Amino acid sequence: MNPSLSSSSSSPPSSTSASAGSWFSGVVRGRSDRAGSVKMGSDSGSGDFSGPVVRKNQFRGALFKYGPKPIQVAFKTGDYRQQVIFIGGLTDGFLATEYLEPLAIALDKEKWSLVQLLMSSSYNGYGTSSLKQDAMELDQLISYFINKEDSEGVVLIGHSTGCQDIVHYIRTNAACSRAVRAAILQAPVSDREYRATLPETAAMIDLASTMINEGRGSQLMPSEADLAPITAYRYHSLCAYNGDDDMFSSDLTDDQLRLKLGHMTNTPCQVIYSMADEYVPDYVDKKALVQRLCKAMGGAEKVEIEHGNHSLSNRVHEAVDAMIDFVKRDGPKGWDDPWN
Repeated sequence: MNPSLSSSSSSPPSSTSASAGSWFSGVVRGRSDRAGSVKMGSDSGSGDFSGPVVRKNQFRGALFKYGPKPIQVAFKTGDYRQQVIFIGGLTDGFLATEYLEPLAIALDKEKWSLVQLLMSSSYNGYGTSSLKQDAMELDQLISYFINKEDSEGVVLIGHSTGCQDIVHYIRTNAACSRAVRAAILQAPVSDREYRATLPETAAMIDLASTMINEGRGSQLMPSEADLAPITAYRYHSLCAYNGDDDMFSSDLTDDQLRLKLGHMTNTPCQVIYSMADEYVPDYVDKKALVQRLCKAMGGAEKVEIEHGNHSLSNRVHEAVDAMIDFVKRDGPKGWDDPWN
């Protein structure tokens, strides 16, 4: 959503190697001795070092590259053939929301891996990226799981602007999109309607439109346009009426919503809407809007979380319970060849 919504999390330790005789290597050896030979994702784990989460903001899993760009890395907990892929919003990266830790634990019990990915648009990269770019990189990640890990199918979870990524990706009908067995949209809110409450937005939309009409859509806007460097195209996409990112606005007609979301009908969907979302303007009737969004998607499952904020940091367990229930019902069960 808005760039000011940034997540606070612990930074990972440096990967710099220590010499064999250093105090650090002794600590590592001691921890390794205590950990024993526990295999990630194994059924046996009942000790201190079993399961996908070691302690607050510390996950256990595999960090891997899924594409050619340096930013294209992902982190996976568990070692299963079914994956839930989390796609964050603007400014997000790893550990974007507080519900990811209990979600990883709950998914592990159901033999699912949780995957967090970095894309070109992660952190401050959203301003020079696009939904099209995100969809290409998401397709590369799913291709990795299909070809490298014999995936039985994936479920996508989008948070905030990550919801737009999912809707756009399914519309592309890319080959690997057929492996998406279900989708969860958590906080599918309108970037445009929120940004319209900011004083500088109207003038900046006019400037972005002018730059695009002059063939300068890929050039950067003035620094006051956004906290991150942002092109005229992406600013217009996020902030202008009917821009590429404008999918969940309350002033779109039912016909417009069907045009933007109707292709989701063939994918089982759950919409989780926070009824106290701080990025939804007060004038928006949230209950009516989420009903219209679900209807436009062909009858998506609706989950309203009373008093929930944008990231559901104050309703973590409600969020995880809803997601797990949906994944167990609508995710792939055993081998489900997406191309069959």
